[in-house]
Amino acid sequence: MVEMHLSAVRVEYPTNTPILLLQEATGDRALPIYIGRPEAEAIATALQGVVTKRPMTHDLMRDVLTEVGLVLDHVVITELKDQTFYAELRLRRGGSNYVVSARPSDAIALAIRAGATIYAEEALLDAEGIVITQREDLDEPGEGEELVAQFHEFIEGVRPEDFDK
Repeated sequence: MVEMHLSAVRVEYPTNTPILLLQEATGDRALPIYIGRPEAEAIATALQGVVTKRPMTHDLMRDVLTEVGLVLDHVVITELKDQTFYAELRLRRGGSNYVVSARPSDAIALAIRAGATIYAEEALLDAEGIVITQREDLDEPGEGEELVAQFHEFIEGVRPEDFDK
């Protein structure tokens, strides 16, 4: 497994399709995943630290896990099959481990809320990952612009139907 971090949640134009970009924590590969608009909003809400008056679905799930003593240890984006990405929630309680299948967008929305690590299977990253090279002088102005430009180059060549929403 390869540790990933959520690099971006954006809307791809001209289709207005939300896409999340997972970036390899210690490398230059990224994994783009098309997601639905509600899922993108749920992830963005968590990233911005927005607290709602009543718990939203992913907040509720985090609270239920906590109440029953389960810890979301990490999530794993496991495979792409028939243009659909799959993920797993890796949970633990005491000495027991549990694995629950999930959509990547839900797994990531929950991971952000629970402070859990995100991973991708190495074989998936090898097959579906894209390489985004970064400038070595990361403290220089313009570092983000280069990453965004490379991401836009990638986006121009893919279609939403290439991935699961």
